[in-house]
Amino acid sequence: MFQEKKRMHYQVEAAAAWSYYMRVRSMEEDQMERVARLASQSAVVIFSVSSCCMCHAMKRLFCGMGVNPTVHELDHDPKGKDMETALMRLLGNGSINSTAVPVVFIGGKLVGSMDRVLAFHIGGTLVPLLKQAGALWL
Repeated sequence: MFQEKKRMHYQVEAAAAWSYYMRVRSMEEDQMERVARLASQSAVVIFSVSSCCMCHAMKRLFCGMGVNPTVHELDHDPKGKDMETALMRLLGNGSINSTAVPVVFIGGKLVGSMDRVLAFHIGGTLVPLLKQAGALWL
């Protein structure tokens, strides 16, 4: 009798855990879809946090080049934390202490974080990428 009760309790706990896992996974997928949708709505999209100095530097870089990026400030979005988690997954960044922002999409494709954008800029491939996406005309 005790073994049967214990097995039933385990089955209930396992079902509840599975249900929770599926809800969390569904929310993450919803946020991934939202990120992809927002990223494809403009030639250059930056996911940012308004108090982040690196995000500010990224926005200044693009504006200084004559590009008018669409900026999504995650700290002004009610689901911003969930979107930041989705961005961290996209970047392959699973560390709890690391930050996902700024994240840049050009032409709907993930370019990456600050280091990748600067590497493209220094390497001379950022301007052609921006031209191809229709963000620059010169």
